[in-house]
Amino acid sequence: MNTVAHPESPPTSARQRFRSALISTAGHCKIACGFCFRADRAHGFLDISTYARALSRLKEIGVEAICLTGGEPTHHPDLRQLLRLAHQFGIPVSIVTSARDPDDVDRLADIAHLLANVTVSADSAGAMELGRTTRSVSSAMATLEQVPTSVRVLHLTYWKLTARECQNIYEHVDESGVQIQLSPVALDDTARQRAGRTFYDYLAQQREDADLLGRYFQLSPRFQEHLATLRAMQLYPERQPFCASAVLYVSASGEIRRCPYSRSGVSVRAPRAEISSFLHADPLDRTTAECAAICRADDTCE
Repeated sequence: MNTVAHPESPPTSARQRFRSALISTAGHCKIACGFCFRADRAHGFLDISTYARALSRLKEIGVEAICLTGGEPTHHPDLRQLLRLAHQFGIPVSIVTSARDPDDVDRLADIAHLLANVTVSADSAGAMELGRTTRSVSSAMATLEQVPTSVRVLHLTYWKLTARECQNIYEHVDESGVQIQLSPVALDDTARQRAGRTFYDYLAQQREDADLLGRYFQLSPRFQEHLATLRAMQLYPERQPFCASAVLYVSASGEIRRCPYSRSGVSVRAPRAEISSFLHADPLDRTTAECAAICRADDTCE
């Protein structure tokens, strides 16, 4: 999110309820995807004492679930302890991962019984070329097959899809019983220039991809609304709404933010009154395409 001065007053957040939280397990990631949404880029892992303090504060706030994100969660040296601590606080825990390495996948499989769900990220062929990644759908499905959680989700970042590719993705999902969540590639002005796309070319490709996906998947109303919101943000950036997400973010350094991209936050080690004051203050951050993609959590298709 970008903090933007604006003449009208932001909506009051006094009654805003934060239901879940993303927790970054590390500020670095050796996978280094070309269009990574990671908000923090620094070396070091989330330490256990900071994490335990974060869980305590989140529980007091009323957070009902957490999701471990990255960097790459499977690289954390105390991953099992992170999950067990969450259970001690009575908080269900999920993971978003790009794990493909056999050792990382084995680590996931060993803790599967402690996870509410696992989401494995993948990219379409066009997205892999654009972002210089190797996170194919087939390798993601191979990871999901080895992690027997009750809920398994394939998160597909897509760009420049083909009918054959959509058919293959559909068959993978249909045969496995895995849920699928979809996100169009988010390109800022610089990235669009590198891709040789004008702003309107980019929007046209988004529409073409969504139309193609609609032939193979029953896109949910929430996902269609999400796409419409993204287009509106891109066409009318001056109309970006203030953040009203029910998802908090905790950085690997232990800072609570209302958005991963926010410029303001409060330490989990701050006094309770200071944390409460921060969370009840009116939001000043406006929603962007990047943070909308991160905070969205719904079943995108059936």
